[in-house]
Amino acid sequence: MSSRSVERSASGNGAGRKRVLDVGQCQPDHGSLRRLLEGFGAEVVQTHGLGDTVAQLRAGPFDLVLINRKLDADYSDGMVILKHLKQDPATKDTPVILISNYADAQSEAIAAGAEPGFGKAQLSEPATREILERLLGAPTA
Repeated sequence: MSSRSVERSASGNGAGRKRVLDVGQCQPDHGSLRRLLEGFGAEVVQTHGLGDTVAQLRAGPFDLVLINRKLDADYSDGMVILKHLKQDPATKDTPVILISNYADAQSEAIAAGAEPGFGKAQLSEPATREILERLLGAPTA
């Protein structure tokens, strides 16, 4: 099993509940992602930019980081955060997914070390659930 799989993580929060960091989403999109992820038994924490994202990751382990292609707070490029996390020895092994409907953005993210991702238009697609199941384990709901 890959070092990025669910076996690797087993969430270090003591309770066994998976933790997902959701970066740069507006509230409606965060709510949609949260509902999807809670179906996998995950606790979802929201951040809005590089500073609070790094602070959350340093404060405790996360099993997955989801980064919006364009951050809601200032429309800056989510790839900046993704690249920072993949270059930082403390976070480089944490699985990251770029949330984008654009194939070219997904290709760029994968080249930078991200897992294959999905866009908001694909939240209800079976392929999205398969990606999340590989990283978080079987759905609980």
